[in-house]
Amino acid sequence: MNKRKIYQFLRDLSENNSKEWMDENRERYHEAKEIWLEEISNILKRLSKHDAHFTRIKPKDTIMRINNNRMFHPDRPVYKDNFGFSPPDMEGSTLYLHVSPKESWIGGGLYRPDNDILKSIRAAIDYDGEKLLEIIHADSFQDFFGGLTEDDQKLKTSPQGYTQDHRHIELMRRKNFAAIHPLTQKEVVGDDLVDIVERAYLELKPLNDYFERALLV
Repeated sequence: MNKRKIYQFLRDLSENNSKEWMDENRERYHEAKEIWLEEISNILKRLSKHDAHFTRIKPKDTIMRINNNRMFHPDRPVYKDNFGFSPPDMEGSTLYLHVSPKESWIGGGLYRPDNDILKSIRAAIDYDGEKLLEIIHADSFQDFFGGLTEDDQKLKTSPQGYTQDHRHIELMRRKNFAAIHPLTQKEVVGDDLVDIVERAYLELKPLNDYFERALLV
C-alpha cells in the first residue's frame, strides 16, 4: 500500500481544482481513495480492541464526499483537498483524522458546540471542573496534545449565570474544547499511523467521556 499516492493526488487536485481535471484523473482519485479506505480498515480493526462499536463501522461510512457543498458557499473550490476519518455514531465522543498536503492532524473533544451543549458543559465544569483540569493537565495528554487548542472565540467576561471570580473561569469562558495533534506527511505515509491513531483515541477517551457524562445530566 503506497500511501504517498494519497498526497500526490491531493496535491495535484489542489493545484488543478476543476471538474475537467477530476474527470481526467478519476482513476487516480479512486486509487487514492481505496488506499485510504484500506488504512481506515486497519485503524478500525485496532480501535475495535478498545470498543466493539468500531467492529460495526464500515470504512466508507467514516469519510466525507470529496465534492464541496457550494450551494451556500459558491466561492469554495469544487473539491476538497483532503481525506478524513470520522467514525459515526460515537454518542458524543469525537475522533477526527485530517490528511492534506497543507496540514495533517488528528484531534477530538468538542469544537464550538451549540449553545445547549455549551450550557451543559459549563454546568459540568461548575460542578466538577477539577476533573476536567486533571484530564487536560495529565502528563500523557500534555505530551501528545499540549493541552486544549487555543480558543479565538473565548469570552472576555464570565458567561451568563456565573461570576467573574469563578474558580474555573478560564474554562467557563471557552467555546472550544478540542485537542489537536499535528501530523507530518512522513507519519501519515509510514507504518505507525495506526499506532498514532490508537494513542490519540486513548488520550481523548477521558476527555470525551467527561463530555458525554455532562450531556447525559
